[in-house]
Amino acid sequence: MKKERLRGVNLGGWFSQVDCIEEKDPVGFPGVVGHIKTFLGTSDFKRIHDAGFNHVRLPVDYFNLFKGDDLKPDEEIFALLDKALKDIQNADLDVILDLHKCPGHDFHLASNHEQAFFADANARKDTRKIWAFMAERYSSMPRVMMELLNEPAASDSKVWDKVKDEIFWEIRKHAPKNTIVVGANKWNSAREFEFLTPLDDDNAIYSFHTYTPVTFTHQGAAWIDDPFFKIERPWPGDYAAPEVGGTTRLNVEYGRWDKAQLQASIQNALDFRAKYDLPVSCNEFGVYVQVPRKYQLAWMRDFLDILRDADVGYSYWNYKNLDFGLVSKGESLHNNLEQYNNPERLDRELMEMIAKG
Repeated sequence: MKKERLRGVNLGGWFSQVDCIEEKDPVGFPGVVGHIKTFLGTSDFKRIHDAGFNHVRLPVDYFNLFKGDDLKPDEEIFALLDKALKDIQNADLDVILDLHKCPGHDFHLASNHEQAFFADANARKDTRKIWAFMAERYSSMPRVMMELLNEPAASDSKVWDKVKDEIFWEIRKHAPKNTIVVGANKWNSAREFEFLTPLDDDNAIYSFHTYTPVTFTHQGAAWIDDPFFKIERPWPGDYAAPEVGGTTRLNVEYGRWDKAQLQASIQNALDFRAKYDLPVSCNEFGVYVQVPRKYQLAWMRDFLDILRDADVGYSYWNYKNLDFGLVSKGESLHNNLEQYNNPERLDRELMEMIAKG
């Protein structure tokens, strides 16, 4: 029986990227434990379910869950994660448990530097240890899917193709029945499916992320220093090539970009699905909330049309905060954006658009 198409949102900023939340509101930040206890709750999961979504993706940073060089599980935090997973499922939502950062790999730092994870056997050993513990702990929850690593960023996609097998089979050893999510290299780029080989396992989903063209979706982003990203760009549009001397390892797309080009950018993932008869899903996509509203919504409509026509599942980035949120609270930079001008600070128009798929 064919499974229902995934339609969901990411819960980034809860058990992951907590430092980014603190940075935006240092005075009001209650500490990591207090933050996890209060950032999201059952009313959020009900809202997500009632909007029409069927799952969430829950990113976790390993250093919030494991302490010290010996990676001892922090039982206080794990108790909160246990509760989170139960509350999400009680709201009739499936959940992707995503290892967002692992020893030796930080997707954000990878924008500027190669990550040690790919060459350091000890980092990969530590990551297998982390997954052995989490997979064992949550293997009795059939609605929990396990995503082995967010946005791997090896210089050579063939390297990641081998490394992914190490992590996958460690998870499978401890969670024989749970679905495992496997992403492509270079920040889960759909283009890199050309170098991705499937696992000999019939309970896996293969994931890509789409912020293409990143020169449009991340224009004006405060965390990218390259001046090429400070230029306002419409959607659709013709984008000039960058000058020599850019400061990021991110793909810098230019030329004519429209719905047809956006469709072409995910074709390798669709070809992979057709060739191997395996499910693929887009587990992150979005447009920085400071992008002019008419362009943000135009890109979103085009991309959701593409996913619907291709029958591809998705997880929008992000439900709350982190500069892409459907909800924005405590983000002073976005205080005056019209879409959040309501007591709940909820972008209802965008949430309804995404939920309909």
